[in-house]
Order: sequence, then structure tokens, then C-alpha cells
Amino acid sequence: MISPSDLEARFAGLLLGTAVGDALGLPSEGLTPSQIRRRWKGEWRHRFLFGCGMCSDDTEHTLLIAQTLLSNYQDAPAFQRCFAWKLRWWLMGLPAGVGFATARAIVKLWLGFSPTKSGVRSAGNGPAMRSAILGLFFADDAQRRREFVSAATLLTHTDPKAETAALAVAEAAAWAASSNRSAADFLARLPSCGTEEEWQRLCRHLSEAHTQNKTVTEFARSLGLKRGVTGYAFHTVPVALYAWVRHRNDFRAALVNVLDCGGDTDTMGAIVGALVGASIGPDDIPQEWTKGLLEWPRSLSVLRKLSARLVEQTTRDEPLGPVRYFWPGLIPRNMIFLAVVLLHGFRRLLPPY
Repeated sequence: MISPSDLEARFAGLLLGTAVGDALGLPSEGLTPSQIRRRWKGEWRHRFLFGCGMCSDDTEHTLLIAQTLLSNYQDAPAFQRCFAWKLRWWLMGLPAGVGFATARAIVKLWLGFSPTKSGVRSAGNGPAMRSAILGLFFADDAQRRREFVSAATLLTHTDPKAETAALAVAEAAAWAASSNRSAADFLARLPSCGTEEEWQRLCRHLSEAHTQNKTVTEFARSLGLKRGVTGYAFHTVPVALYAWVRHRNDFRAALVNVLDCGGDTDTMGAIVGALVGASIGPDDIPQEWTKGLLEWPRSLSVLRKLSARLVEQTTRDEPLGPVRYFWPGLIPRNMIFLAVVLLHGFRRLLPPY
């Protein structure tokens, strides 16, 4: 069993790591490794807005899952229904970043489809980007991990590959909660997350790369991802897992190596940040990256309160309820976020792209 103080540190590390990785990777999303090198020189730092970083849907969905657990953590169908309503209202807040499959699923929810029938056939990485928090919350209960990951996944994505990838991230987060387990042991159990032949092949490839001590970039290139990691779940998750396995106790090294791969950098950053953060806690996340987060109303203090309440929830029989914050501030925040995203898009029309 994990002590409450240790568990709170791991929740804080996971939430903060998700936000930091997401924000660091956001400005370079969709760029190839060579484009990233031509555009920015020097070390990775926040470059979204005046040297600060803001978070995208990767962090927002993780927080929605955490808030849903504080309302419904005992029954997976009830959790799914609650999460469905949170997604509905999240879309009404006009978020700038939303995956196509997720957007279609939420529209179906608003049109009256039940949460069990709202998902669309997609193997995107949406479910994987938000499942680490489920793995840590149910670190001591493998069956409920699978049930809740499945409920959160099928709400938006029905392709079995999406669920396999999401479960793999949740299993990694649960594994991260125990400091005395080796990476090799985790890799040996990873094939049990899915039955697809492609997944089994990827798991063997992961183990071989770990044995051969390949860099994260070398591993990504061995999957044919020389121009960046795509949003396909069986691309994003294996690369993110390998970065975590290789640099499990070094947040900076893990983030830098996975972001250097290019492509879907915000989602890879969010997943790797969550897993390494859960492994080491918040104190070992570089301070210049945490201080550079420009987020309101879901501020760092909200993340800390959420971490503490999640720990308390694991000891209570009755739901404690979500952490409150000034949610009306989300719409002006999202308007600013959208404006900056558009500016980044226009900038890409100029050299050196």
C-alpha cells in the first residue's frame, strides 16, 4: 500500500507533469523534428505566449477525469454518465483544441445519444491522453482500472486499439506508483493490455529496444516515424511509454527526448509528463517549467487541491465532490488561447517552414 503522503505527491506529480508536458509540446505540435530545430534554437522552454505556456485538451481531459472520479468512483457506468456531461459542457466552453473523433462523439451526446452509443470508430490517442489518472487512482485494483478505462474510452472512441493504448498508459501509471518495480517487468506485462497482433509486435519491439539501449529518437524512427509521431494511438503510446521507461526518474530528459521526435508533441508530452511525474513527484519537475505555466482559472493551486482531494477520496466511501474554481473564467481564457493558437498557425506560413 502507498502511504497517503506518497500518494499525494504522485497525484501532484502526475497532474503537474501532464500540464507541463502538454504546454511545452503545444507550440511544436505537428512539426517535424527538422522543422522544430530550424524554428527554435537551444533548450526546450515555454514558447506559447511571451515565454509562458498554456495547456490544451490533454490536460483539460485529465482534469475532467479527476473531477469525475470525485463524483463517481465506485460504479463505472455512473462514472461514464458523469464524464459524458462534463464533456458536453467542456465543448460548450469553446476549447480551441479538440480531436475530430472526440468532437463528433460529444455532438452525438448533445443530440441525445446515450454514453454507451456516443463513441465513434477511431484509434486516435484521445483516451490515452487522459487515462494515466485512472491508473494511479486504481493502482491497487487491476479490475477497476480496466472497467473505468473502458468506460472513459468507449464514450468517445470505439476502436479496440484506442482502448488498448489507453489501458497501457493506465497500467504504466499504476506501475509508476511502486518504486521497487523494474522497467523490464513492466514491459513483460505490457502485452496483456491488448490482443491485437500489431500491439503484440509493438510490445516485442519495445522490449528489444530497451534491451539494445536505443534512444527515444531511434525507437521512433524504427517505427517509421522519422517525420514525427502521429496521433494514431499505436504510434503515440509506444513512443511515450518508451520515453518513460528509458528516463523514468529524469523528467527533463524524458520530456526533451520525446519532444525531439516531433509530431503530436503536446499529447506525447502530456502522457510522458504524467508518467514521470507520477514516478518522481512534483519536486523534481524543473521549476522553470512549472513557473512558466500561465493557466487560470485552473491554476497550480487548483491542481494541488485536486491532488489532496483525490488522496482523501481513496479513503472515503462517499464521493467528496469536485474541486471548485471560477469556471466562468474558462470562456475568456479559451478566447485568448484560441487567438494565440491562430497566431502560431499564421507564423508557420513564414520561413523557416
